[in-house]
Amino acid sequence: MHDQSLSVLTATAAVIGTVHTLAGPDHYVPFIVMARARGWSVIRTCAITLACGVAHVASSVAIGGLGIMLGWTVLHLEWVEGVRGELAVWMLLGFGLAYMVWGMRHAHHHRHGHGHTHWHTHPVPSAHGTEGAHDAAAPGFRTTPWVLFLAFVFGPCEPLIPILMYPAAASSWHGLAVVTLVFALCTLLTMTIVVLAGRRGLARLSLGHLERYSHALAGLAVFACGVAIKLGL
Repeated sequence: MHDQSLSVLTATAAVIGTVHTLAGPDHYVPFIVMARARGWSVIRTCAITLACGVAHVASSVAIGGLGIMLGWTVLHLEWVEGVRGELAVWMLLGFGLAYMVWGMRHAHHHRHGHGHTHWHTHPVPSAHGTEGAHDAAAPGFRTTPWVLFLAFVFGPCEPLIPILMYPAAASSWHGLAVVTLVFALCTLLTMTIVVLAGRRGLARLSLGHLERYSHALAGLAVFACGVAIKLGL
């Protein structure tokens, strides 16, 4: 592969990785709302976001690599990615709905004096924050990071497949590695920046008497992401 072609393809991968992430609210909204509802620290938020992002990209790279070795066409790979996308959407919908229902029950439980009765907004947790105070109140959903991780494992990176096919067709493993790395770094960096910015902004938002519904609202936001993806928005 010529250096000029690789430069163009690398720049394209960087732009598509960034735009693809920004255009898909499912890449950051679930982390922002869950960080707010569960009081995740900066470190925990970054760790969960990056772990899910790596899984998101790596799974598509693995399928793309397998497809290249088996001689699959772009259409074959896009079909596989489409099936994975459907699974990811239904996981987001199911988790969002379940978490929203649990959040409503949790709010009702506390409203009637069966738990802590003092509801207040929380400042942005420090890097060594007290996310345990929130997660301890929601023991049934301590698996939240794992559910998000699985959803991102199945979540496809559709734009990555066509970009991978070009250097593969040119038998350039160096080009394939460079394009994949650039796409992955831009995706992960964009996800992390947007999540941390959104987390900080949302943490400063006072919900007042609606604070007890923070878990329900977080579940609603995740569910809405699934609906938006399902509708192709």
